[in-house]
Amino acid sequence: MIPREAIKEFCLTLPGAYLDYPFDEEWQALRIRENHKSFAFIFKHQGKLYVNVKCEPLKAQFLREMYLQIIPGYHMNKKHWNSIVVDEDLSEGLLWQLIKESHELVYPKKKVKKNE
Repeated sequence: MIPREAIKEFCLTLPGAYLDYPFDEEWQALRIRENHKSFAFIFKHQGKLYVNVKCEPLKAQFLREMYLQIIPGYHMNKKHWNSIVVDEDLSEGLLWQLIKESHELVYPKKKVKKNE
């Protein structure tokens, strides 16, 4: 099983990431400095470790059908967020990929100047 500390440390390697505690010490939010948007939440619920990640709606549904560990986002918009149960059957590579994709979804986009 992937330790909570390893998940937090991985998230903090992503550009602009910082750690926040929006509710209490049990809920860790990983946010982007530039816009303060969250891309991951790490928390325990009923003795299990979870990571909430943002996801494109069609992919979110597909992942829920493919993996038992991926369910609609706990305390989040169920269309755009998934909760991942961190257990011994969860691939570390899959978790890192989903966190990176969530980060990319909320990271500020560069504005392109129009030539007039």
